[in-house]
Amino acid sequence: MSSTYGTLFKLSTFGESHGPAIGVVIDGCPAGLDFDADFIQSELDRRKPGQSRITTQRREADEYEVLSGVFDGKTQGTPIALIIRNTDQRSKDYSHISEQFRPSHADYTYHVKYGSRDYRGGGRSSARETAARVAAGAVAKMLLRQQGVQVQAYVSQVGKLKLEKSYQELELAKAEENAVRCPDPDMAEQMFAYIDETRKKGDSIGGVVSCVITGVPAGWGEPVFDKLHAELGKAMLSINAVKGFEYGSGFAGVELYGSEHNDAFYTDEQGQVRTATNLSGGIQGGIANGEDIYFRVAFKPVATIMQDQDSIDVHGQPVTVSGKGRHDPCVVPRAVPIVEAMAALVLADMYLRNKAAHL
Repeated sequence: MSSTYGTLFKLSTFGESHGPAIGVVIDGCPAGLDFDADFIQSELDRRKPGQSRITTQRREADEYEVLSGVFDGKTQGTPIALIIRNTDQRSKDYSHISEQFRPSHADYTYHVKYGSRDYRGGGRSSARETAARVAAGAVAKMLLRQQGVQVQAYVSQVGKLKLEKSYQELELAKAEENAVRCPDPDMAEQMFAYIDETRKKGDSIGGVVSCVITGVPAGWGEPVFDKLHAELGKAMLSINAVKGFEYGSGFAGVELYGSEHNDAFYTDEQGQVRTATNLSGGIQGGIANGEDIYFRVAFKPVATIMQDQDSIDVHGQPVTVSGKGRHDPCVVPRAVPIVEAMAALVLADMYLRNKAAHL
């Protein structure tokens, strides 16, 4: 099982949903970086459960501990180990599925691959693992801040409720002012009511998280197999419940002629190379061109619903799976910091790779 990501800025996560703890080891972070402990906790707070009635009611403070790699408020260039203790496990909520395969979960595939599985909250396949990614992503954000790079994600769609405005028309900071994390207050209110109604029916609904990365200089990214957009796609598709990724014009671009889709170059008053439009999404040939990088990530409806579903058990016999436990009726509000974290991890790695190439 691969639990490691990155080339120069690497992270390895560990732990299970109902184990003693989850955590991450970050290798390759440069020495001398100011370690903003409060910022890391604030990022974890954005992802933690129990934020509102439209999220899982599992109560985890998600307070982290630093085990290594930091001294006197500075990174040391050595592996940084962060751990988050699990404190509100209710493993008995999952005893009824110890031999049952929940529809659209990883129960069957883990069982057939490894011959056994941790059925308590999904074990390693649980989205609880993403807290470790958010902690690592916060460290990556600290590194990127020094380079003037900012990562901002927001909820742009829940079910059929779609925010039609482009990110340039929005005040993205407003996304943190509501439980849905949609920067449009009116749409956020509609989305909240929709998710809440879905929750009351014992069902779930999917959505889309959009992300904008500003300040990335031209030249970051690797050609051929490690294209910047390919790495972003891989990172996003590694997040639980993600079903799709598109950047720039995405699938809508197929409706345009090349004459409409091409981004014309020009030199601005500061002598910087710019493009008149940005349908490329800030990336050309797998390398950043200096424009904003923007992409969308599609999340499926959460697989666990509070309704009976037909399935089979480990013996291949028909069973009825009953929905129990504490789950999000819609994952996207809590997925926003996860998307940001994975994007930051990709960009931090690309920054170091680009720096190494020019030594």
